[in-house]
Amino acid sequence: MTWTPDPDAFLRDLEAKPAALRELASALDLDPWREVDRGDRVVFIGMGSSRFAALPIAAMLRATGRAVVVERASAKAVAPAGPGTLAIAISASGSTPETVAALARHRQGGSTTVAITNAHGSALASAADRHIALQAGDEAGGVACRTFQHTVGVLLALLDPARAAAAVRRAADATEDLLERRSVWLPRAVESLGHGPVFTIAPEERISSAEQGALMFREGPRMQADACEAGDWLHVDVYLTKPLEYRALLFTGSRFDDDVRRWIDDRHGRAILVGPGGIGYPGDDDQDVALLTETLVPELVAGNVWRRQA
Repeated sequence: MTWTPDPDAFLRDLEAKPAALRELASALDLDPWREVDRGDRVVFIGMGSSRFAALPIAAMLRATGRAVVVERASAKAVAPAGPGTLAIAISASGSTPETVAALARHRQGGSTTVAITNAHGSALASAADRHIALQAGDEAGGVACRTFQHTVGVLLALLDPARAAAAVRRAADATEDLLERRSVWLPRAVESLGHGPVFTIAPEERISSAEQGALMFREGPRMQADACEAGDWLHVDVYLTKPLEYRALLFTGSRFDDDVRRWIDDRHGRAILVGPGGIGYPGDDDQDVALLTETLVPELVAGNVWRRQA
């Protein structure tokens, strides 16, 4: 894979988010899923950011009683293809080989297949019954930031297109607010997290934010970073607060937040909070808006650390 690192272009990609989101909202008004057979079972397929974006949407669908899984395209033990299955493969480039192969298997096996990409005429689109465009524009920085955000929006429309369009519009306003106020909150966040390692923590309902946030630190400035769910943190990652100079980015909203913060504070770690009680923004108490907005914080921190390194 050819990748040209460009932190300045990455930061410009982030600044273009509000306008891109408003264009996406107009597309969601038309319901991109209107001609898709929803089936009895849903299988989301992707790698990296593409898979992360599907995790909270799959949970929302399961809560309605649907049979839904999220699979890595590289997996061998996978859900079977067949009639009644809706297979949704996600790849920003539309060329991820393992994702193309996984969707082709579903199409050959009789599943209804949908490709979600940011490119037209791609191999993934050709392997699908239907293609839905992310309409995120060119990501000149080479990092999936707008495409991740747009994937969440498009998948949310699978539940309810009107709800998704409204959330995307609110997220555009919230993103704009965070960008306009970055001189207030960003320097402290960079100072606290910029030397790593960074541990991103989120409620299960927004685990995609923690996964994407950690990836931004790894992919841009090449920092050590890892993600954890807030409740599970008390069972698996709490042990790291003692041997490390612990630095966390905590997306608030879990009933376990107080316990997580207590451990970090007692062991003299640092935690930057995102959402109510921390770096806030309009609509930060709405889960849909948070899913679409809050990753901008680690993206901006990582982008500024990356540019400093360059």
